[in-house]
Amino acid sequence: MARNNNKSVVPEARAALNQMKTEIANELGLSNYENIDKGNLTSRQNGYVGGYMTKRLVETAERNMASNSGINQS
Repeated sequence: MARNNNKSVVPEARAALNQMKTEIANELGLSNYENIDKGNLTSRQNGYVGGYMTKRLVETAERNMASNSGINQS
């Protein structure tokens, strides 16, 4: 079994990230994602969840950066 040695940069964000992961999985049709064995999912299914999470996090960061620099967002 693989070990996860990643350290959280902002541990306080863990709950919000897990919530986001669950919401995205539900949107992708993976109901009850938090309780299923991820090993039974395909790499593509797991990859979609992570990919969409990354996309949303980047969008949020870009919006924050734009609003902090005084650029209007449409």
